[in-house]
Order: sequence, then C-alpha cells, then structure tokens
Amino acid sequence: MVDIATRVYNHKWKIDPIVRSLIDTDFYKLLMCQSVFRNKPQTDVTFSLINRSNHIPLAKLIDEGELREQLDHIRSLGLSRGESTWLRGNTFYGKRQMFRSDFMEWFENLRLPPYHLERKGDQYELTFEGKWHEVMLWEIPALAVLMELRSRAVLNDMRRFELQVLYARAMTRVWEKIEKLRDIDGLGIADFGTRRRHSFLWQDWCVQAMIEGLGPAFSGTSNCLIAMRREVEAIGTNAHELPMVYSALAKDDAELAQAPYDVLSDWHEEHDGNLRIILPDTYGTQGFLDRAPDWLAGWTGIRIDSGDPAAGAETAIKWWQSRGEDPMEKRVIFSDGLDVDKIRELHTQFAHRTKVSFGWGTLLTNDFRGLVPNDALAPFSLVCKAVSANGHPTVKLSDNPEKAMGPKDQIERYKRVFGVGAQEAIEVIV
Repeated sequence: MVDIATRVYNHKWKIDPIVRSLIDTDFYKLLMCQSVFRNKPQTDVTFSLINRSNHIPLAKLIDEGELREQLDHIRSLGLSRGESTWLRGNTFYGKRQMFRSDFMEWFENLRLPPYHLERKGDQYELTFEGKWHEVMLWEIPALAVLMELRSRAVLNDMRRFELQVLYARAMTRVWEKIEKLRDIDGLGIADFGTRRRHSFLWQDWCVQAMIEGLGPAFSGTSNCLIAMRREVEAIGTNAHELPMVYSALAKDDAELAQAPYDVLSDWHEEHDGNLRIILPDTYGTQGFLDRAPDWLAGWTGIRIDSGDPAAGAETAIKWWQSRGEDPMEKRVIFSDGLDVDKIRELHTQFAHRTKVSFGWGTLLTNDFRGLVPNDALAPFSLVCKAVSANGHPTVKLSDNPEKAMGPKDQIERYKRVFGVGAQEAIEVIV
C-alpha cells in the first residue's frame, strides 16, 4: 500500500500527475458520453467551473502555472491498450460490450479539446467549449485537479511527522466510519467521491478500506480507473447534465416541458435493468413524477440527489404506488451530502419499504475537517457544469434552491413551465 504521507512530503509531483488516465473519471460520464455521441453529436456546449464556496480563494491558493501544467498533462492523455480492453470486454451491470464499437473507436483516438483559463480576482474562470461529447469529459478531471491542487497548497509547508500524523488521523476517521456501517443489515454502498476527492491516492486508499472493511456490502466505485485496478464494479448511470442540455435546446415551452422525458426515452433505447435509474430533481421531483409517462414507472429505481432525502424517498414510494408498482421491487439511491449518521438513519427508515442503496461522496474521500489549523482542508462545494448549449443558457432548478443555476429570467421561466413553487432552502455543504 502506498505511503501517502511520504509521497506528499517528497513533493515529487512529476511522478504524481493528478489525473493519470482518461478513465480516471466517473462511470456515468462515459455512459452519458456514449449516449450523447449517438444522439446529439453536433451539439456545441460550454462547461464552466463554479465555486459555490467563494470564501475559498482558489486563485490565491493555487499557482496558475501549476494549474496549467496539470491541465496540459490531461490533454496529452489517451486510452491505453489495457484501458480499452477493459472497457470493450468487461461486464458492466451484467452486460457485456456496454460500449459500442463506433464509440470506442472514437474514444481510443480522443485527446481532450483546449481550455480557457483566466484569473478573476481570487477565483479562476475555467471554461471548455466544443462538441458536447468531447468537452463533457473535462468535467471530472478539471474538478479533481482543482481539489487536489488546493490540498497540495495546504499541505505544502507541513513537515514529515505532521503529515504522518495527519494521514493517520484521517485514516482512523475513515475506518471508524466503516466500523459504524458494518452492523447495518443489508447495507449496499458505493464510492461516489471522485469529483471532490482530497487526492487520487486518497480516494484509492478509501476504496481499499471499504473493500476490506465492508466486504460484499461495498458495491463498487464510480471511478473507472480505480474500479479496473481494484477489480470492483464500476458504478453509475446518468446525471443532471443530460436534461439541462436537452432543455436548453428546446425551441418553445412545449418542447422544454418534454425535454427531460426525451432524455430518458433515448436512454431507454440503450440500457435496461439497473441502468434504468431516474434522476428526477433537475426541475423538481414532484412535478417530474406527476407528469411522467407510464413507461417510466417500470424503470428500476430513483436517485435522490437534492432536497430533504427522506421527503424525496417518500415521494418516490407514493409515485410507484400510484402507478401500480411495488416499491419493494424498486431501488432508491441516496447520493447527496451523505455521512455515516445520515446513512444509518435513512437505511433504518426505508430499508423495509424499498431497496435502499447509497452513493457516498465527498465525506468519504475528502473528510479532513478539523485536522489542520483554521480547518484549511475542510471540503467545499466546487462544480463544473454545462452552462450553454448551441448558444442557449442551461438551467438547473433542483429540489434545493441553493443548488439552482442559470440566468434569473430563465430560472423563472423554467419554474413556470415545470410548475415549481416555493422550495425549502437547505445549506449546501459539499
């Protein structure tokens, strides 16, 4: 096992590029990329970095030259033969040849497109423009680079024993969390922590700890590279990006109202079983389900990613019942801001009413809260989102207005079209 503290102390970053592979990304990005490659290949999209925690001055902490060096390194990466073989030949969700030959041929020759980086005060403006299926693959590595460079900046002046103690404490914290999860009967949990991890080496360590500590209760990791290396399941389905872009392409309000269902209609043609998971909160869960076509009720489950998670699960269960479906045959995946106590609480509340799973993110792979002075390693909320498609702005409403994004006039339009009324604001921690 890698001695992370010594590796950090040596500061030989040339042997530790932050992103070391094009598949050091989340599995859902590759699944969505294939769908976009097939259904929307001529769509031009702009992605942009958004620091929701603007009290973290990224441009003061992170050297611009070092950031450019890491981003340029990513642009040099291509699929290795072993990575291509794994994607082409492995079984994902019980399905062989998940990735089609035409998509794989394109992916095997891909180099990520250029980026635009500019300092604006204490923050960085980082954007990516181009064909959707190309620029979308910047999201996860861009976030990983910014998160880890921030970690390195904080750790840079720490001495060898300080680092050893820091990582010992952090490892103890993760292991104590795992021990608290062990006695939950029927637990199913996966690592969803790539986007806002402390570092690649740390995420890899956390996955190994989950494998050893939880055994079969650990269902896998969203990170493709780690899944390949550690021989565990790659976990993921789809994200808000798809309905946000489809909706931005709508010509009028009628097309806008239909866009989220068009996304899932395209997905339905490509995938079945456990890949048919609805993410309903992009423009409000209740309204999405109220207007959903009957065929969506037959899908496998729902992922709860914003708002009150218990309320979201109750909404899903009532919807399935109203459509004549048995909630005990369905799956609810909780994935928003989870930590041990919330996981235990939600499992106790819902495991006897539906199939429950958890995607554990930032507070698995980046919980260094209180371990350094001034809490300088506390996790923060950094995202990289599609902000326009073919020149039209994207919008996300969410079940939590604190996560809403887009121009104010368009947010009001989307609220009207999707019938979103008053919402309860919930603090966004990560």
